[in-house]
Amino acid sequence: MSNDTHHPDASDVILERVTRLHTKLIDLSLDRTWRLLAALGHPERALPPTLHIAGTNGKGSVSAYLRAMLEAAGLGVHSYTSPHLVRFHERIRLAARPRSAPIDEVELSQLLDECERINAGAPITFFEITTCMAFLAFARHPADALVLEVGMGGRLDTTNVVDHPAVTIITPVDYDHQQFLGDTLDQIAREKAGILKPGVPAIIGPQTDEGRAAIEAEAARIGAPLFIHGQDFGAHEEQGHLIYQDESGLLDLPMPRLVGRHQIDNAAIAIAALRQARALAIGEDAIAQGLRNVEWPARMQRLTRGPLVARLPAHGELWLDGGHNPSAGRVVAHAMADLAQAAPRPLVMIAGMKETKDARGFFAPFKGLARHVFTVAIPDDPACLAPETLAEMARAAGLDATPTPSIEAALEHALAMTGDEVPRILICGSLYLAGAVLRDNG
Repeated sequence: MSNDTHHPDASDVILERVTRLHTKLIDLSLDRTWRLLAALGHPERALPPTLHIAGTNGKGSVSAYLRAMLEAAGLGVHSYTSPHLVRFHERIRLAARPRSAPIDEVELSQLLDECERINAGAPITFFEITTCMAFLAFARHPADALVLEVGMGGRLDTTNVVDHPAVTIITPVDYDHQQFLGDTLDQIAREKAGILKPGVPAIIGPQTDEGRAAIEAEAARIGAPLFIHGQDFGAHEEQGHLIYQDESGLLDLPMPRLVGRHQIDNAAIAIAALRQARALAIGEDAIAQGLRNVEWPARMQRLTRGPLVARLPAHGELWLDGGHNPSAGRVVAHAMADLAQAAPRPLVMIAGMKETKDARGFFAPFKGLARHVFTVAIPDDPACLAPETLAEMARAAGLDATPTPSIEAALEHALAMTGDEVPRILICGSLYLAGAVLRDNG
């Protein structure tokens, strides 16, 4: 597909314009979505078999596994994820063989223009109009499957207009977006469980007791068959292999390409989903190939080139992760502890976070693991925590922390602190920060 060869800024202009169609960035409701979809001719009714994914953490990784496995089977796969890291186009991938690709600039701008014109200035949020536009793109391009990621919550999320998906998936639920989803895990899990559909198999990742009980109650109410991690399926590492098991048997597979012990569970969720989505059943070879080939930027990603990496000493490591809530902090800290056990190195963190996030909860698992935290502002983001405030939160979690004016300055401070040692540096705390790093690091 061509990219930015014709009117490269057209989509940016339209995207900026549609942000002004509603006074709120987030306003959970389906009324505006149904209105626009009806005016567009109901593209949501013309989608390929859909795998619908909600949850607090792991949605993106599970999406990446599903796409990699389906494409390894030779299928054409659309996918919808959010937020993007560098360019909006990343959110909408259109089926192509052997791999899907982000929507090109010409088609994106044309579809946005069409949706804006048909919406005719009516109130609608940015996510609502762009999701309707994505459904229009998916309906107009043939594909064998759609991997559809919830934006926020589930019950009232704009993506929750697909009446009969092939399978629904709920990854681990934890505290996040409490101002919209509720203050307890029971409330948050019930919102996520709003994507469950009668008679449609639902794959449930690892949950707290409270979260699982809420999901089970909603499933029983509507008649959704559950396949629960640790009960109906599971996976573990054994002698360098991923061993997956469910009611249909055992699979001996390669370990996932993505780093971190939590990726074993994420991979298991994706495998379980494909084994329950009868319309998309694929073989063991495709599952294995997908595990080997999967890519998902900014999730425990080791950067190996670019100007930031060029500043490191020989064998120095620069890692990037966009996790931004307490449970993400725990899994990233576990991953860093595993790396430290295999190859001990001083860990220094460079962190930036949004104002709405539980920064102290995110930092807490790194106590005793990280030597220091250098805090930064997220570039071009007025809704981020000031570095001074973020440093105070890191100190409250038991870490030594220093505010710094930029990522580059933080990196120089980290290198000066580690001196002659070989450093392991982790840039973390926000997908928006990770996107800025990927953009600026080339």
